[in-house]
Formats: sequence, structure tokens, C-alpha cells
Amino acid sequence: MTNFMSRNDLLLLLGFTAVVLTMPIWLTPFGAGYPDLLQRFMIFGIFAVGFNILFGLAGYLSFGHAAFFGVGSYAAVWSFKLLTLDAIPAMIFAVLISGLFALVIGFLSLRRSGIYFSILTLAFAQMSYNLAYSVLTPITNGETGLQLTLNDPRVLDAAIGQTYVGQPVPTLLGQQLGGYAGFYFCAGFLILSFFFAQRVAGSPFGMMLKSIKSNQTRMQFTGFNTRPYALSAFVISGMYAGLAGALLAVTDPLAGAERMQWTASGEVVLMTILGGVGTLVGPVIGAWIIKYFENILSALNDNILTQFWSFLPEGFAEIVVKVTSKFVGDGWHLTLGLVFVIIVIFLPGGIMEGVRRIAAAARRSGPPGAKSHQHQPAE
Repeated sequence: MTNFMSRNDLLLLLGFTAVVLTMPIWLTPFGAGYPDLLQRFMIFGIFAVGFNILFGLAGYLSFGHAAFFGVGSYAAVWSFKLLTLDAIPAMIFAVLISGLFALVIGFLSLRRSGIYFSILTLAFAQMSYNLAYSVLTPITNGETGLQLTLNDPRVLDAAIGQTYVGQPVPTLLGQQLGGYAGFYFCAGFLILSFFFAQRVAGSPFGMMLKSIKSNQTRMQFTGFNTRPYALSAFVISGMYAGLAGALLAVTDPLAGAERMQWTASGEVVLMTILGGVGTLVGPVIGAWIIKYFENILSALNDNILTQFWSFLPEGFAEIVVKVTSKFVGDGWHLTLGLVFVIIVIFLPGGIMEGVRRIAAAARRSGPPGAKSHQHQPAE
């Protein structure tokens, strides 16, 4: 292969692309093949990939990344209201605004490291949430959220004589981004985001971030200034979050302060740890698992469980339904918690560590004469 991309990286990218584009097919048997959930898989996959650049590569744990996610949503909706319903300008606007916001927050937060950095990012995120919820209501519309209306100016659409009937919805070159069209639009951005993260991880810049994570103090003692690299990673990660927030506004043209809550920041941390910190595919898998639990397990009720366990003897089936009902519906967080505990205890490196162990076991059980010095595949 050329110096641009190694053979392993190219195979990983092609495999990832194939998996993403065929999701409506292979997720249908699991009840997750409908567009709305697929779009969320893509959006939160982007969010997790970007967060992993800061946490997984540079080793900085941010508890406030939902602030950039919310800013991206607000920026995209304002673009829809003021400029045009076309999604591309909204995406650009959201990424730029989120990047500028991340530059300010990162410049201040990176004056500290470790837990102090994490607490600073959490504090800034909560301040952003409270500002959006109450103080900046002329911009954010407070608890009601920012929505599209027919009376919005949309100067670029008005300049070309574009008019709308009914509820305005985002478009791409005049085509509405609903259903599977919206999924493939988000999927394209996830694949591009994954490719960019792949290039960052394998670049000299990515090597510097890994060195910062490994031993930042030693690098500073040698006279190397690590702060510009950490700040760059913070800004890139914030732009990823803004892109994810903008895509959520594209698929659901509403921006609310709840997207900036600390729980949303904690969720992306769980996604990354569950899948595998520092890996490329792991955070995406973690995001998919959590969103699957949130949307599928939470929808299960006693009637569905009764039908599912109907093959058991009647008395025993009632007991099983009563027990399993505690882990679904409103109790789906219990299932997620158990999965997370099991992963942390037995696979500290996340799901991708389990994949590596299975791959290593398969190589060991191969033919006796097989060579065992192949390069470890990228994650």
C-alpha cells in the first residue's frame, strides 16, 4: 500500500463502511432496523469517536462534552431558521461554533490536569446548561426548546424564492432528510468521522497525543510543550460533538437544554469505556449497545415478555416474566449497569479487549506450522 494508508487500516475502513451501510439489513432481526434508531446509532457513534480522540488518545477525561453537543444543535437550528433549511450550511455552522466554544473552554480547563480538569469541564457544561435553560432564553427558548416555524426569515431560501407549506423540515439539495435518507446522510458523516479519527490516530500528531497520555510529566521535563497538542485534541473532539449535535437537529429539528445535561456527558464516557478506550471501533460499538438498550429494552413490557416465555410451563413462566421484567422497561438501566460491571471486571479494556482475546485464541489454535508473527490488527 501507499504511505497514505496501510493495508490493515484500509481493510478496517472498508469493513467498517460495509457494516454501517448494511445496518438496516442485519439489525432488522434484532428489532433495530428502523430509521430513527439507526440515525441515533450514527449520531452517537460520531459523538463517541470524537470523545475518544481526547480521552482515548490524549488521556484527558472530560465530564462536560455534552455542552458542545448542545451548542451544535442550537447552531444548526439557528442556521435552519435564519439561513436555509439545507443541511450542509447548518453542519458547517455548527462545527465552527462548537470548535470556537471548545477553544475557549479548553484553553481555560487545560490549565489543570487529572480530576481537576474533569471537574472544570463538568462545571463549564453545567453553567452552559443553566444559561441555555434560563438566562439565554431569547437565544435558546428556555425549557420549550428552539423549534422551526413558517415565520422564520431563512434569507437564503427567500432569495431564491423557496417557499414551504406545513412544518419546515431540513433538506439536502431540496430532498427531505427523513427515513432511510436521513440514516444514510448520518452514516456518511460517521464513515468520514471514523476515517478522520483513523488518520489522526496514525499521524505524528496522534503519536504525540499517545505520548501525552503515557507520561505527560516526562515530556514536560524534557522541555516539550504539550499544551498546544492537548488543546488541539480538545477542539477537534468538541467539533465532533458539535457535528453530532447538528445531525441530531437535522433528524429532529429541535434544540433543547436537556442535550447539555451532565447525564449526556456521562453517557458518552460510558460508551467509550464499554467499547474500549483508545480503540477506533470500540467507542462506536459502545454507543450502539447503549442506544440499543435505551430504545429496545426500555420498550419491552410484561405482555411482550409473557409471549416470549410462553414456551415454558405456565407457573414457571410467570416467575421468569416477573424476574426479567425488572431488567427491561423502566429498569433497562439495571441491565446496562450489569453489562458495564461485567465488562469492567472481566474485560477492563472494553469489548475490544474481548475481541483481541478471541483473535489471539484463534491464532494459537491454528495449524501447528502457522506463523504467529503477524502484525496485530488495528482496532
